[in-house]
Amino acid sequence: MSENPNIPAVEMRGVNVTAMRDASFMVVEDVNWLVAAGEFWVIAGQEHSGKSDLLMLAAGLMPPAAGSCRLFGSDTRNFGEAELAERLRVGFVFQGGNLFNQLTIAENIALPLQYQKNFTVAEAAREVRALLEWMDLAPLADVTPSNIAANWRQRAALARALILGPEVLLLDNPLAGLGARHSQWWLRFLDQLSRGHERFGGKPVTLVVTADDLRPWRNARRKFGLLHGKQFISLGAWHEVESADDPVVKELLVVPVELAS
Repeated sequence: MSENPNIPAVEMRGVNVTAMRDASFMVVEDVNWLVAAGEFWVIAGQEHSGKSDLLMLAAGLMPPAAGSCRLFGSDTRNFGEAELAERLRVGFVFQGGNLFNQLTIAENIALPLQYQKNFTVAEAAREVRALLEWMDLAPLADVTPSNIAANWRQRAALARALILGPEVLLLDNPLAGLGARHSQWWLRFLDQLSRGHERFGGKPVTLVVTADDLRPWRNARRKFGLLHGKQFISLGAWHEVESADDPVVKELLVVPVELAS
């Protein structure tokens, strides 16, 4: 396991990405992308552009059809039981949460501690309680996911991804379907993680999020990429996004028109 800060958190070279549900269908081709430790990336694209597939591949959850993907310098093609420690340095938040409905919110969040760290129920409960308090989820600890709003399910999924203290956090369209209040909470919270929070020893968490709307992510400290026409395009910083001539970028920056009822 490499702790060298000069080694990229994520590195793709000549990567071809296939669809999760159909490995014969290529969604993104020849990706060359480097995510340095501590960076905050926003990858935008229209529906079915391959955002989720790219993120799954970056997490080592699916192999590239061609090229190489490395996490902390380790080729994800070679990931097995021996590389478990590398995998646990990465947290993943699925769009919609993907929580287990038969378990309570607290039990969902405790699962990684019990299965990956062999915590007892009591040991896991202590860790979970502290995280629930931090994320304003404590009142929902004993409720099952099907009995809470989607806004809170998404936040609970974030808590589950954070419980092991990942160095890299990958989030698939985390603002999708959220109201304004919850969206603002997410933006503030992720910014805290990016800058370094005391819960993580003050060390910045490397972040990659996908989005179908660039406007909420405006921030000079972030880097932006675009998926379009099976290509990955690095857009650079926000000022470069705003000045881009690409019509797809312009569309992702347009304020949607609200039709009168």
